Amino acid sequence: MKKIMMTAFAALMLAVPAAQAQKVNESAIRGKIAKSDAEIADAKKNVKSATWINRGKAFFEAATAPTKDLFVGQEAMLLKLAMGDPASTGVETLANGNQFEAWVYPYVTVYLKDGKVATWTQTKQIVENAPAKAVEAYAKAAEIDPKAVAKVKEGLQQVSDFCSQVGNTGLDTGMHTLAADAFAQAYAAQSVPAYGAADASLLYYAGNLRTMDGVNNPASYAIGADYLNKALAAGYTDEAGYIYYYLFHCYYGQKDADKQNVVKAKDALLTGISKFPKNENILEALIQLYTVEEGVGDPADLVAMIDASLAENPENVDLWFGRGRTFYALKDFDEAIASFAKVAELQPDQFEGNYWLGMFYILKADEENRIMSEEKQYNSTAAYEADLKAVTAIYMQALPWLEKAHEIKPEDFQALDYLKSLCFRLRDEEGVMAKYEKYNAEWKAAKGE
Repeated sequence: MKKIMMTAFAALMLAVPAAQAQKVNESAIRGKIAKSDAEIADAKKNVKSATWINRGKAFFEAATAPTKDLFVGQEAMLLKLAMGDPASTGVETLANGNQFEAWVYPYVTVYLKDGKVATWTQTKQIVENAPAKAVEAYAKAAEIDPKAVAKVKEGLQQVSDFCSQVGNTGLDTGMHTLAADAFAQAYAAQSVPAYGAADASLLYYAGNLRTMDGVNNPASYAIGADYLNKALAAGYTDEAGYIYYYLFHCYYGQKDADKQNVVKAKDALLTGISKFPKNENILEALIQLYTVEEGVGDPADLVAMIDASLAENPENVDLWFGRGRTFYALKDFDEAIASFAKVAELQPDQFEGNYWLGMFYILKADEENRIMSEEKQYNSTAAYEADLKAVTAIYMQALPWLEKAHEIKPEDFQALDYLKSLCFRLRDEEGVMAKYEKYNAEWKAAKGE
């Protein structure tokens, strides 16, 4: 029975004539907009909220008509039924390097993968800036009549959702500027008071994308900075504080246009590190900025800033973490070790504190090894052996901290790998050979050997 029904369905599909062209009634949509233009020019109709709501709907239709029948995952057969035969087909490699089958329609190019719609790019607009004009109309409607708020919010939500969809398809096609500005427009729709609370993460996404585009298109840096600053002004920060890192790049990317942007870049990083002292990207950017740009400041100023914060909050683990990373960047291993010793003291069962404390002892010993082999000249075996013994003692200090880290997080392969290698290096020290055999066996088991 099921086979008969499927056969009948297939026959039905074959019997349905496929549309020969994409169905977009542009003239009808333009007619609605022309009618709206006349209505808002009419003194009596201009003061009615319905006039502006209808205008918002007309511009929303103009924005969405070319892509309203599309959705990700749509089968090729259903695509053809919904939109007709494409004007042409071919294979296209997009800006992000991904290759798709491309179906070209008058208003949109649809990209398919494995016979399903993956994404698309709208290539022709019925009305330029239609979403923004729809938002403007809805805002006017709410201003005229507060009772129309429910209808206005519904319209604004539709505009915002459509713009977010454009942003997502822009991401999928590698068109970062299109995606960025679409997310910003989605936020603009939500920013109308009648909507309620706007989601400032949309501005963050927009700023992030403009920052990435700035590498090849420097003009994007100024736009990205504007989006990110608006997100901050709206009270948004991501969990790790990367908004300040992107803002730094937006300002620093404009340094040739105005040297004052270097100061703004520095201020963005300083604000970011004060709020997110564990963010390594911010910290590394600060170190680079202080060491590359003349007159920006002394890297030691970073330590002074962190120490001032620690004086007020000496048990702030994140600040101690940032202090340790700063001293590591300055190649001061003793202070880096002292900072992470404090991290391990405050949070003895935290993997990161124990792991990095062990790692900094290893890094310090590695540096001493380098000095012995590259910078020192030995006239006696005794002097060489004395230095070698001192280096070994530093390596030994790393051992208990890496063991503790492994105990806390035994599934971390990198920590186990360093621990095994350290024990092999120290295998001639009392009791360490047995540790090496233990951790080497665990290492092999983790690799499936």
